[in-house]
Amino acid sequence: MRVFVTGATGFIGSAIIPELINAGHQVIGLARSDAGAKSLIAAGAQVHRGDLEDLESLRSGAAASDGVIHCAFNHDFSKYSANCEADRYAIEALGSALVGSDRPLIVTSGTGVVFTPRRLATEEDAPTSSSAGIPRSASEEAAASMVSRGVRTSVVRLPQVHDRVKQGLITYLIAVAREKRISAFVGDGLNRWPAVHLLDTVPLYRLALEKGSAGARYHAVAEEGVPLRDIADVIGRGLNVPVVSKSPEEAADHFGWLGFFVGVDAPASSAQTQERLGWRPTQTGLIPDLEHARDFEA
Repeated sequence: MRVFVTGATGFIGSAIIPELINAGHQVIGLARSDAGAKSLIAAGAQVHRGDLEDLESLRSGAAASDGVIHCAFNHDFSKYSANCEADRYAIEALGSALVGSDRPLIVTSGTGVVFTPRRLATEEDAPTSSSAGIPRSASEEAAASMVSRGVRTSVVRLPQVHDRVKQGLITYLIAVAREKRISAFVGDGLNRWPAVHLLDTVPLYRLALEKGSAGARYHAVAEEGVPLRDIADVIGRGLNVPVVSKSPEEAADHFGWLGFFVGVDAPASSAQTQERLGWRPTQTGLIPDLEHARDFEA
């Protein structure tokens, strides 16, 4: 297949490129800069110039492909809601070029869009509406609208994606701990975040592209839930700072925008994904990667 990848120069997208090429696919990567274009060429991909706000560039890239993997997202959390709405428009633009064909569109979301108190979130769980205070659900709402128009759209929900360089939202927790000189968690710290290694994530995108079903949701979850207390303990050791508990009332002031996420208990399962696509995570877990994180190096 000739696959158009957005976010192709990012943390996940750059790892997807060799996965696709090694499986025999051709890759067209979206690049907004000369440096990005050079990195794509070096990786063996073709270059399509544009960005997430240039909807025509997205439409033309999708139109020239046999399938699309959309993993770009603007992670400027100071304008999180606006970025989520921009993602909605990007997905609609990509999908509009695929209407009337059987070409797949793979959309990226997060396991955090699902709230299932006292049980694991599964692929069958619908996202909480964006109008109910979960802006990130805009991506899945756009995906559903593409399915209704006949586009073979599926969703990959990501937990905390990690290696020794980055660890999802935990990278931001490390920055807060370094600034405040304490590593904090909320309450008893027993709330859980699911996780997956970067190198386990990329095969799932390929499998969803090759075998995914319209309207399906897939969970890139290797570990169903790592307690935040355990994460805070590792950060404390890595930075040599005290580990402390913050009340829910203190969380917003201490963590800033992260305060919304840090106290959330959001474990998730990937049992259905593994059964349907034959995906098997095998890489290092979150805590071992975090213990050797580059952010702790002198």
